[in-house]
Amino acid sequence: MSTVDMEKKTEIKNPVTGERWDYSKVHSEEELKVMVENAKVAQEEWSRLKIKERIKYLRPIRDYLVSNADKLADVISKDNGKTHIDALLTEIITSAMAISYYSKKAHGFLKSKKLGMGNILFLNKRSKCVWVPYGVVGIITPWNYPFTIPFSEIIMALLAGNSVILKVASETQGVGLALKECIESAKLPENVFNYLNMPGRIAGNALLANGINKLFFTGSVPVGKKMMAKASETLTPVNLELGGNDAMIVCADADPYRAAAGVTWAGFSNAGQSCGGVERIYVHKDIYDRFMPILKEKVEALKVGYDIDYSMDIGAITTEKQRNTIKHHIDEALSKGAKIFAQSKVINDNKSNSFLPAVVLTNLNHDMTVMREETFGPVVGVMKVDNIDEAIKLANDSCLGLTGSVWSKNRKNAERIGKQIKAGAITINDHLMSHGLAETAWGGFKESGIGRSHGIFGFSEMIQPQMIVHDILPGVKKNLWWHPYNKKLYNSLGGIMNMLYGKGLPKKLAGTLRLLKVLPRIFIK
Repeated sequence: MSTVDMEKKTEIKNPVTGERWDYSKVHSEEELKVMVENAKVAQEEWSRLKIKERIKYLRPIRDYLVSNADKLADVISKDNGKTHIDALLTEIITSAMAISYYSKKAHGFLKSKKLGMGNILFLNKRSKCVWVPYGVVGIITPWNYPFTIPFSEIIMALLAGNSVILKVASETQGVGLALKECIESAKLPENVFNYLNMPGRIAGNALLANGINKLFFTGSVPVGKKMMAKASETLTPVNLELGGNDAMIVCADADPYRAAAGVTWAGFSNAGQSCGGVERIYVHKDIYDRFMPILKEKVEALKVGYDIDYSMDIGAITTEKQRNTIKHHIDEALSKGAKIFAQSKVINDNKSNSFLPAVVLTNLNHDMTVMREETFGPVVGVMKVDNIDEAIKLANDSCLGLTGSVWSKNRKNAERIGKQIKAGAITINDHLMSHGLAETAWGGFKESGIGRSHGIFGFSEMIQPQMIVHDILPGVKKNLWWHPYNKKLYNSLGGIMNMLYGKGLPKKLAGTLRLLKVLPRIFIK
């Protein structure tokens, strides 16, 4: 966790102990302006490289991840407060998988595509689609997954031929610098990858004002809306991933143990600070009494505390602001009649107040903030439902729609239910882990964002389609519809409609003959 000295540097501190262990230079807006200008020049050369050459450049990054996995996991844990296992599994291992996937698939993603003939009238025209990088891509990322979220976007952007300006959260500059070192192990051409440390309240506007070609932002809904409004001034395209209030539906035929274990991980890993984690659970009445005792047992067994010996299940809440939000959501729900059904203990706090217990709330309704907004903490709410239609209706009663899950032994029926949930990714008998699948697009419906990351759909956000049209007929001097105009041309062109779409053979033949009368003009100067 970090604090910012606007004029000089960011202090990098452990959010649990308060120990200051590094600094990060804060860039000025003038330095950013020069950074963007240099990145534009570098990108032109970078994009001219063949894709196999760009892949060759990036190959050392995976080797760096493998060689420094423990070191990186330790930095993430120390800077963000999450457990070492969370850091290694969800940030480092997934990043190694991602660069392997994109390096393997980039050729195919960037391959030009012949479009075929759309109409016999244009028999002499042949179109194809080629892919063009945007140019300078700005990437702004949050503190909850400070390594893996930017990592995939950086790799996709670079493979696609863009240059990158990365701005990570001020709260996790230690991870940002570690990520910078990781990317720079590839020894890329100068200014192709650029690291920016600037307070979030001004960084997005400054990037857009200085002429980047596309902005990728991961963060809160209110800030995302501001980014989009600013981008509209220059029509700069944006990709927004803005969080979730994810619903989980437990069907009557679900495995209660698997479902409860799934909640325990997907709801509480990273101390619940996951935009795609479980927050709301709707349990069919026929399984409720079997599911709830298992959930209670598992939650109360969770170990929450400072992960100095790799044994903690849940780590710290990264910022004081987030701790206050979580407490407010819980207190408001309790004041309206909610009950704490299960709660873990905090094993070692070190008097830092950085840790919150895992909490399961019941006796809830949708008038409570905890069931309507993103809590982003170790809190889940459980509601009993009479039927699945009620569960679907409640799941969709939110302005957010990032991910959701359905738990059932009947996978076909679970998929049918899942398709009715208005969210960008639905998992069956699992939750949260789809972000770790490099091939699976990540992004949401409604106010959860615009655009996608990961997979072919995420890669396509880094490139623009450009159409190339050839005329393949030799000897042609002009198109049929070129000047000069006259009545004969008008009458003959009118035959096109009957030739193509007239009802009955006589009309089609008549239209064809009218067109043929002027067809020779295409060969005449």
